Amino acid sequence: MHATKQEIINFLETEFAPSLKHCTIVEVGEKAATLIWHVTEKDLRPGNTVSGPTMMTLADFALYVAILAEIGIVGLAVTTSMNINFLRKPEANKDLRGECRLLKVGKSIIYGEVLVYSEGVEEPVAHITGSYSIPPQRY
Repeated sequence: MHATKQEIINFLETEFAPSLKHCTIVEVGEKAATLIWHVTEKDLRPGNTVSGPTMMTLADFALYVAILAEIGIVGLAVTTSMNINFLRKPEANKDLRGECRLLKVGKSIIYGEVLVYSEGVEEPVAHITGSYSIPPQRY
């Protein structure tokens, strides 16, 4: 059972509205999602770069959205692991784009990756992998 972009937005607006405050869901597709994080001064750390926790938040949210698009609205899907590799300094004056791809969709665990880019820059600034636990279906 899949969910559309609008169904996901409706669910998030109802159940977790703060998640959309700084983030826009650009598109969802088969085992994929693209999101934009609107970088503000609060997302920056010394050295005028975007903080690691901001990039991790974008990646975690992109994974969640891609999962909802793939398996339908399952609110209790939860993160079980995340790993980040910082590749280059993100540009502080540009929003971040997270491109998620689900690599394995199992019955209880879903594993995916997210490439994070500074908007308009071709090379990624971070590569994040993560897994989510999917609650068992009750019949």
